[in-house]
Amino acid sequence: MNSKASKHLSLKGEWRLKDFEPGGGEETGVYSPEYKEQAGEWIPAAVPGDVHTSLLAAGRIPEPFYHTNVEEVQWVEEREWWYRTTFSVPFNLQEPGGRDFLVFDGLDTYATLYLNGSYLGQHQNMFREARFDVTGKLKPDQPNLLAVRFDPVSLHLTQPEIPGQWGDYNARERVYARKTQSHFSWDWAPRLVNVGIWQEVRLEHFSKARLLSPYFRTLGLDKDRAILSLSSEVERWENSGDLSMQVSLRLNEKELVNQESGLNGPEARLVFELANPELWWPQGYGKQPLYDLTVTLKDGGKILDVFEDRVGVCQVTLDRSQDSEEPGCEFFTFVVNGTPIFAKGANWIPADSLNGRVDRERYAELLKLLVEANGNMLRVWGGGQYERDDFYKLADELGILIWHDFMFACGLYPDFEPGFVAEVRSEVEYQVRRLRNHPCLALWVGNNEVDWAEDKERWDQPGHDFAGKRLYHELISEIVERLDPAHVYWPSSPYGGNDHNGEQAGDRHNWYVWHGGIEPRRFGELPERNWSPEGVSYRHYGEDQARFISEFGIHALPVLETIQRNVPESECYFGSPGLLFRNKDNPKDKGNMLMQAHTGLPGSLEQYIDFSMITQAEGLKYGIEHYRRRKFHCSGTLIWQWNDCWPGLSWSVLDYYAFPKAGYFYLKRAYAPVLASFKEETDGAVTLWLTNDTLKPYTDTLTWQLLTFDGNILAGETVPAAVERNSSKPVAHLPAGLLAGVNRRQTLLRVQSSSGGLPENRLFLAEFKDLERTKPAVTISWEESGSGLLAHLSSSAFAYFTWLAVPLEGTRYSDNWVDLYPGESRTIKIWHPEGKVIRPEMVRTGWL
Repeated sequence: MNSKASKHLSLKGEWRLKDFEPGGGEETGVYSPEYKEQAGEWIPAAVPGDVHTSLLAAGRIPEPFYHTNVEEVQWVEEREWWYRTTFSVPFNLQEPGGRDFLVFDGLDTYATLYLNGSYLGQHQNMFREARFDVTGKLKPDQPNLLAVRFDPVSLHLTQPEIPGQWGDYNARERVYARKTQSHFSWDWAPRLVNVGIWQEVRLEHFSKARLLSPYFRTLGLDKDRAILSLSSEVERWENSGDLSMQVSLRLNEKELVNQESGLNGPEARLVFELANPELWWPQGYGKQPLYDLTVTLKDGGKILDVFEDRVGVCQVTLDRSQDSEEPGCEFFTFVVNGTPIFAKGANWIPADSLNGRVDRERYAELLKLLVEANGNMLRVWGGGQYERDDFYKLADELGILIWHDFMFACGLYPDFEPGFVAEVRSEVEYQVRRLRNHPCLALWVGNNEVDWAEDKERWDQPGHDFAGKRLYHELISEIVERLDPAHVYWPSSPYGGNDHNGEQAGDRHNWYVWHGGIEPRRFGELPERNWSPEGVSYRHYGEDQARFISEFGIHALPVLETIQRNVPESECYFGSPGLLFRNKDNPKDKGNMLMQAHTGLPGSLEQYIDFSMITQAEGLKYGIEHYRRRKFHCSGTLIWQWNDCWPGLSWSVLDYYAFPKAGYFYLKRAYAPVLASFKEETDGAVTLWLTNDTLKPYTDTLTWQLLTFDGNILAGETVPAAVERNSSKPVAHLPAGLLAGVNRRQTLLRVQSSSGGLPENRLFLAEFKDLERTKPAVTISWEESGSGLLAHLSSSAFAYFTWLAVPLEGTRYSDNWVDLYPGESRTIKIWHPEGKVIRPEMVRTGWL
């Protein structure tokens, strides 16, 4: 929250940490002011942070991500951990009618708290604040002792397995815990069960009353005005008389609104107009102006509470009307300020398996890289966590829409336990109130894949009840409708159509590619799988007629530097146990089958890196181009996945250190505001499409060529091309006869723009493994550019997958993994945002 108590004190200072056998800390009186800490037994504890990170800083555990060390630190989750700190209160606590609160924004997870030796309370949910009324319990003139005990999670997860539980990743235990589900392992994450004070701690003091999560909302927009509202509940603890709420709205330090209203019962609400508003837009559609909102609670002339936030004037809706051009189908289109948006983005998982290592700078790097890749949306996935405030503030500033799952994923959840349901209710109410003011927020979603997977598990009982169903279809939907009517709620992802992953409506997770699951199917049909190279091929993306693709992706290794940093040299070879340990998916050879379809199997680690990256990059390109051509019959693509939580082998396009894989640059080109792409038709013809995501008509002259890999042009044409704003259409037709008699293994199609207004593109006419090419000779000359470099590249023949790599975290490239054509040159800029010097001898290079 952004509330500022009339007096507050941050308690993020000096904390100490120690472990005990379960129950041992209580027996030794750790919570008591009389307890004497023994030198060397207690270590400094970072708050906010986690136990593992503090142990690592103190040299008590090895780096968990190196080799198999994560297995060596599993003992941490079995211990009882105590945090202790002392603090002095710098303000007078004797004010009549005042209240003091001790607030933890995040305790992970099963915590018991003591203040000055006395029991204060318990908490068991990582996803909501712990707030304790400590009025009269603080010592104004001497140090106060605060002690927090964290129990081993396993002590609280002894319930029997939910009947019919089909969830993976230790679902028997994790579904009972309101903490990050992927801490218990996932198919891209090791088991690393965090514990600790993972968010801010503070002491708050209020007089008479306080604001409860003021809600800013855009009610309506027209040509030159916005209708806005501000409402807030107020908590009082004495007869405080007539209170009032004052609202101020500023932009660039100029006050545009200043209104005041008296309280009518426990809530105040103001509705006001803003003339000529500057609207907040997602990236690529406009700017992101943020207004400074101040809400002041007053008792006559006395200020009781102040709430500050940065808000946007913006309306986000979801168009689910009938698609007249595809009968029986609905749109699933985000509409921002009246404009339909094609969502281009990815799925977000926790940025680190250890929460203590994530800060604003880490968020900023990962989110800015999305903007640089022409993205405009992230889906916060339901097996992760509600992120810290900085994540959402950065999304506001950068114009990144946030699709937000609630934290339920891939399992049955105990909605039959009243205590669990009550905990979920408190969590959801807290998070909706906390996040609803962010202009980046686009959609609330009940869970990840629960409805879909449950239907496939009991496929012969369509519409049946299951454990957790009433959470997503009753409890959460009611809370969102009541607390945040500005945003749409969707029960699950995927959801809609003739099964929960159907093509006719809602969103889809396309795991035909990679997992081999055959879609579409209908309710009541037995799920089937095609487990073969052809069955998992990314060519299946081209068959997908779904409305919105909220998950799809392909594994790829990270860059060699990341592997060498985490795998012993003796294990740095294709198929080694150390390399397989990086892969948490099963079976371990899934990627081999996909590579068999497109690149062939690798014979070395270097080939494994190249071939897995080619399969991922070309697959994402192929899918995105298909989905964008269908705009707005398809209205969005969110690849699985954007980032990594540890240096492993996964579906991410950015590895743990934010080194981009080839897929990142392919994504950047495929997500360009204007895209030219080839479509292979069933009759053997090829059409050239132009897709325009901008809000202006686009006109260009495009040149397509059919050419051999050694540069001979077999056919070509220069065509005028025009497409209306925010639309997609074919602009040229290449008849089937054009390719008759052509050796498809030795040729490709290329398209270029005369204006340079869109990236060039190409279409291979055979799989990479079947191409017949002369081994290219690439020449690179270097030119200094400030602290960075310009790499001038040329080649004697078509050079594919030409890349540059600098082993310096944060390095940026204007482009990478590019095609080089004979007789042409290409320049790539390399630099570091912090001005770190990059020299030619630091750069590794490669091509195929």
